[in-house]
Amino acid sequence: MNLNPQSRSTSYSSTLAPRAVRRPSVNSRLSFAVSNAERGENSNGQGIAAQHQIEEEIAKIKRYEDFTTIDWVQDAAREQLRRKSRRKRTAGLYDTGRFDWKQRILESYEAAQGWIVVTIIGAAIGLNAAFLNIITEWLSDIKLGYCKTGFYLNENFCCWGEHNGCADWHRWTGFEPANYIIYIIFAICFSFTAATLVKSYAPYAAGSGISEIKCIIAGFVMKGFLGFWTLIIKSIALPLAIGSGLSVGKEGPSVHYAVCTGNVISRMFNKYRRNASKTREILSACAAAGVAVAFGSPIGGVLFSLEEMSSYFPLKTMWRTYFCALVATAVLAAMNPFRTGQLVMFQVKYDRNWHFFEVVFYIIIGIFGGLYGAFVMKWNLRVQAFRKKYLSNYAIMEATLLAAATAIVCYPNAFLRIEMTESMEILFLECEGAEDYHGLCERDHRLGNVISLLLATVIRIFFVIISYGCKVPAGIFVPSMAIGASFGRTVGIIVQALHEANPKSVFFSACQPDVPCITPGTYAFLGAAAALSGIMHITVSVVVIMFELTGALTYILPTMIVVGVTKAVSELFGKGGIADRMIWFSGFPYLDNKEDHNFGVPVSHAMITDVVSIPSTGLTLKAVERLLSKDSYQGFPIVDDDASKILIGYIGRTELCYAVERAKKERNLSPLAKCTFLPFSRNSNLPPVYPSTSSSTSTPYHEQEPDYSTSMQTTVDFSPYIDLTPLTVHPRLPLETVMELFRKIGPRVILTERRGRLMGLVTVKDCLKYQFKAEAAEHGERERVLEGIEQEGQERVWEYMKGVAGWVSDRVSGWSGGRVRLRDSWEGSRTGQEGGILEGTEMELDEGDGGKEGVMRMAFGVGFLGYG
Repeated sequence: MNLNPQSRSTSYSSTLAPRAVRRPSVNSRLSFAVSNAERGENSNGQGIAAQHQIEEEIAKIKRYEDFTTIDWVQDAAREQLRRKSRRKRTAGLYDTGRFDWKQRILESYEAAQGWIVVTIIGAAIGLNAAFLNIITEWLSDIKLGYCKTGFYLNENFCCWGEHNGCADWHRWTGFEPANYIIYIIFAICFSFTAATLVKSYAPYAAGSGISEIKCIIAGFVMKGFLGFWTLIIKSIALPLAIGSGLSVGKEGPSVHYAVCTGNVISRMFNKYRRNASKTREILSACAAAGVAVAFGSPIGGVLFSLEEMSSYFPLKTMWRTYFCALVATAVLAAMNPFRTGQLVMFQVKYDRNWHFFEVVFYIIIGIFGGLYGAFVMKWNLRVQAFRKKYLSNYAIMEATLLAAATAIVCYPNAFLRIEMTESMEILFLECEGAEDYHGLCERDHRLGNVISLLLATVIRIFFVIISYGCKVPAGIFVPSMAIGASFGRTVGIIVQALHEANPKSVFFSACQPDVPCITPGTYAFLGAAAALSGIMHITVSVVVIMFELTGALTYILPTMIVVGVTKAVSELFGKGGIADRMIWFSGFPYLDNKEDHNFGVPVSHAMITDVVSIPSTGLTLKAVERLLSKDSYQGFPIVDDDASKILIGYIGRTELCYAVERAKKERNLSPLAKCTFLPFSRNSNLPPVYPSTSSSTSTPYHEQEPDYSTSMQTTVDFSPYIDLTPLTVHPRLPLETVMELFRKIGPRVILTERRGRLMGLVTVKDCLKYQFKAEAAEHGERERVLEGIEQEGQERVWEYMKGVAGWVSDRVSGWSGGRVRLRDSWEGSRTGQEGGILEGTEMELDEGDGGKEGVMRMAFGVGFLGYG
């Protein structure tokens, strides 16, 4: 898909005006790279050093290519070349006797650099998490009241050592309706501020970020998503979004800001700035550290990164991931943000055993978790589609109205009024020896609490569906756990009531007399595990996280039972959690290893057959530049000639641009200069070519024929930039095997050839296209009918919303005497755009694009161009 930059700039300038980042133009970057490469060749001579310098300069250019995929095969080859060059340099120092103690220190630093970086990143993540916990708790409590002894103290610190409040913690007024209004005002202000910061400075800071990070770790390039401004705005807006009372959590965004921290710090070290595979190790470790500080679970974080985030997770990565999570958790424990020794607010300890008859109720909780995940994912995706189509121009207004609606509805319910982590802490606790919030442990209040908890479950589910995905930092871990906790506590209270009503029943024969038999808090704990597993489709990491939260070995088996039942029920409604569904919804080029496909067709059904290839000889420089002027292709197969189509190799667009710029910089070339893409050893038809005389040393990229006659033209040799061993497969190879090659090896493109002749090529995008077509054909007419009904429903909802907005604007206009006209502000805007997969991306200004104001880089328009 080829989008016109001018049209993109015009279409989105009214929608979004993020911070503009001025970068050098493509031409200036190429010229700078060529100059560096020439200096490298002149100083190092020839051979490995020169080739290594060229590879480094091309890699620098590729870092500016947004919304493309990393070719892990080429990245591994570059890393081998770097190591070979370093070994050669070290051997030269040994031979000349210059390998002194300074060189030994440099070698030791190079070897230990990975552990140094991981340690710094872990410490930074732990510090950030501690500060965010403190700020979030204060913002959540300030809506309800303030501390007389110190305005900066939240309720827990103000009433230290006391339960159920104290005299120092003062409500805003003694009039409850006034407190209600103040609560709503604070919620609106917090949400408005968070949404404004996100839209104005870092649109990528919106949402959870887990889906995009999964794609980035797999090799999808999204410039700015892990940048410094995203880190800053995410860290500022996240406490505001949580404090506003929106049904969103901080655990998903914790992963995002942790990975941002790792990316920003690792870019300060050359070893990681120039190597994508090593950066991938750091990002995997940071994802684990983000979960570790969110749940106080370092081992659970490592397993989460292994189970959910990383498509490539070798043993070395696991060890560094564990170390990073350990450092982050240790720093968080040293900061002790809650002054209780707990890493998270809802950490709890259980000292009672469970009984086998409770397995029946555990299964009920597990079934609820599976149904909850399927229901929320289905309806949230529909809300996301509606938001993308109609509400993308009203991001700030949407987040503000959602916060207002949440505050209005949730304040009357005692379990929805407080922050979700505090609610879970209350629901997890045992009744004996703990504070009794809202009469939760009293028999007289049992029926009222059951009704309140059920209402809290239903209302929270509704608000999670409509809130997750709005343009503020928003996770779904904690909201899901809070929903599961309220349902589980309801089940626990009912089971406790049944036991007390029938203490001598055979069903309860395992209970000992005069000893509490049922612990409702454990049911809330298991409900939280079930809901988290249901929404994310993760199993082992949930069990370990819950174990580290409680430290109770006795409840590992019940947790495994609940999570197992949840997983079984979830699989009935489709594979993949909410993060995987969001990847599919956004259209990212990501092959999920959780899905087992059985298409039963060869790769020829999915490959591109109309391939633009380059003949090895005969092409002029003008023709090459004309080919590069088209933005439709990321690379070109090299064939012997157009008739035979004998495959020789493959050259990437970036490599070819670099080679052309370098050849033109070397000397003035005629547009009719002949270009050869064939190594001289195979080019028997051409006369021998000699190096250019414009440089004191020979150059492998530019050669000139001897002056046999005045009619002979210059020949430019581009063969050093060709990949002579591209990954090729037979057209009859099963498509499932090709998809497995993309997952395991990670090439950008796979060429298909038969008996040496080029037949076509295939990319991840082509595999996904065929998968979507096959699924659409399988479901057939029924899906099209349902889609039409859904679109009609969205239209009716939008018309109703416009009618309500018009009524409100007319009332406001009447009350203000016509001085305030809201209708003009919302009627003048268009509905949301449907062209891109991300409404909010960072804008980049390019000096070399003909004076255009700026180009909004859309993932669907830029990342899916041509061949990869």
